[in-house]
Amino acid sequence: MPIKPILLTLLLSPLVVAQAPKPAGPPPTLKSVLLAELRSTHNKAEWFVPVNAAIAGLTPEQARWIPKSEGPKNPAPEDHSVGMLAYHLLYWNTAALAQLKGEKTATTSDNTETFNKFDATNWPETVKKLDENLTAIEQLVEAADDAKVAAMANAIAHISTHNAYHTGQIIMIRKLQGSWDPEKGVK
Repeated sequence: MPIKPILLTLLLSPLVVAQAPKPAGPPPTLKSVLLAELRSTHNKAEWFVPVNAAIAGLTPEQARWIPKSEGPKNPAPEDHSVGMLAYHLLYWNTAALAQLKGEKTATTSDNTETFNKFDATNWPETVKKLDENLTAIEQLVEAADDAKVAAMANAIAHISTHNAYHTGQIIMIRKLQGSWDPEKGVK
């Protein structure tokens, strides 16, 4: 017995509705993609933990702790603390912001200096300045016109990648230290 068209429509209509795409928002722009990258590595937890969450709640003593190497397969850098990594990020993000603004910067030729100038007594200030600096970079991109965003795109992409890379190291060190709360996003 053939199914009548009305009955067939009623039977299949839930499948059609379930497969209807959600209305799309505005298409992404270069600016929106770069801002999303900056924010997800700064203070907006999405696919991974941002640096603000990775360094939150650490005491100066915890920030200066350096993991002990137990051989060549130790995943943590044996010569860096969370504080040293945060200071390194502050150093290079400050230099990048100045460069993006067209200011002259004198950067070091010895990258170890960007880690080794960390002082645990200045930990709260390091955390504050890093947050302020990353916010300033985001504000610079947000205020830029399309031509300026296009000119900054490569640098912004590298800033985000560099921040994500070192944030992963920070989390690994905190896990080794026992100061990482897995509820923050990484088990």
